[in-house]
Amino acid sequence: MKPKLLLIVALLGILVVMVLNACVHELPVPPGTDGTGGGGGGTVTPPVTPTCSADTVYFQNSVLPLLNSSCAMSGCHDATSHRSGIILNSYASITSAGVKPGNPNGSRIYTVLSATGGDRMPPAPNAAFTQAQKDIVSKWISQGALNNSCNACDTATFTFAGAVGPIMNNYCKGCHNPNSLGGGYDLSTYAGVKAVVASGRLMGSINHTAGYSAMPLGSSQLSSCQITQIQKWIDAGTLNN
Repeated sequence: MKPKLLLIVALLGILVVMVLNACVHELPVPPGTDGTGGGGGGTVTPPVTPTCSADTVYFQNSVLPLLNSSCAMSGCHDATSHRSGIILNSYASITSAGVKPGNPNGSRIYTVLSATGGDRMPPAPNAAFTQAQKDIVSKWISQGALNNSCNACDTATFTFAGAVGPIMNNYCKGCHNPNSLGGGYDLSTYAGVKAVVASGRLMGSINHTAGYSAMPLGSSQLSSCQITQIQKWIDAGTLNN
């Protein structure tokens, strides 16, 4: 083979190797599949389903707000007070406080909701969980106590019964009820919610505006969709609808 032809073949061989090497790369790892949530902090990012199933209880949507509002309060099970060494403001802390996936009756976090006397949680004079709220916790545990969530919010829904009332019950009622008037406000009724709107404090607090107490206390800010629902309800006249 002539030297010039040998040189051309060699150059072609080098070019092929370079092209092949350029195509080799590591596949990206989806956030959360390594157990760190993609941030290396050890917190697994909960999967979010596009829509909510009526047969599923979602931790981030229903259980966490309920326990944050009714249990993770100052003097009880927030990060500062942590009575009995228990904190109930995150998935990790809640599941480590006596949750046995698939077994509600073997899970202390559920059984104390129906206990009597001083063993009942939340303790008197705080309001006991309603049967519907107990059922939420029970069903979540029965379904495996997953760290799941779904996209349940729709800004087209902004009635008191359809949006605002449930938000207040899930995120605010635990600290703002007749037995625990946080800030002097009762958010367990329509009249109480309307009164705090009239005071001008509700939107400032849930928007975390400077000069207002950020609410929900000790929890994540309401989603932008939830805040929009409340604002649209106010703009429409704060009706008891």
